[in-house]
Amino acid sequence: MDGTFDHVMIRVEDLEESLDWYQAHLNYEEKGRWEADTFTNVYLGPESVHEDGALLELTYNHGDHTYEIGDAWGHIAVRVPEDALQESYDQLMAEGVEDYRDPESCGNRYAFVKDPDGHEIEIVKRDYGEKWSIDHTMIRVEDADEALGYWTRKFEYTEKPGRWEADTFANYFMAPEDAPEEAMKLELTYNYDGREYTMGDGWGHLCVRVDDLDEAWDALMTREAPDYRDPASCDHDYAFTKDQDGHEIELLVRE
Repeated sequence: MDGTFDHVMIRVEDLEESLDWYQAHLNYEEKGRWEADTFTNVYLGPESVHEDGALLELTYNHGDHTYEIGDAWGHIAVRVPEDALQESYDQLMAEGVEDYRDPESCGNRYAFVKDPDGHEIEIVKRDYGEKWSIDHTMIRVEDADEALGYWTRKFEYTEKPGRWEADTFANYFMAPEDAPEEAMKLELTYNYDGREYTMGDGWGHLCVRVDDLDEAWDALMTREAPDYRDPASCDHDYAFTKDQDGHEIELLVRE
């Protein structure tokens, strides 16, 4: 199993507005599109996205739909150079992006903005990867031991680069052991107070690349991953499982 993240999917209520926002502010370009009878998927990323970098998939369901973000879904994080956090944030503010959490309020370590649908986007300092490329996706989990065990056992992930232990929460960063630093990582956030979360429907899924769809699916079934949507039910184009909290995970062979 390859295991590298291919993309992260979120749902949007106005496709053209969302496309304009990501193209204007993060300099994303359209990498691909799938038009179906009832929905449209558009894949976005920087012009020079790394071959193992992840894309952003915007899903637009045709018609008038509204979505709830939920609090199990956290954010995506995008990269800017180490010395360009404030400059990058100021640029977004000058372009009319909503002021959500500026660098000063975050100890000048990161910052946050929101897209037109309210999805949170963290800005992190990295001296690798294309500017605005996706660094990680954060989801919240209710049991850290179960979540770590899931990703370690089912997908053979390791903590990479590690974890952040605070007074009230912990962040665990997970990725395949041999993943390049430009690849997207998964941030698991565990709050110590035992809270529960609502999934919402604005959050879609994570997508993991595999070398052989049927072999990867059989391995997951042997490891007792949830049988959610098997390859046969998806015309052998992809498949879906879920983690212990119900976050959906797509399996896809990258052409």
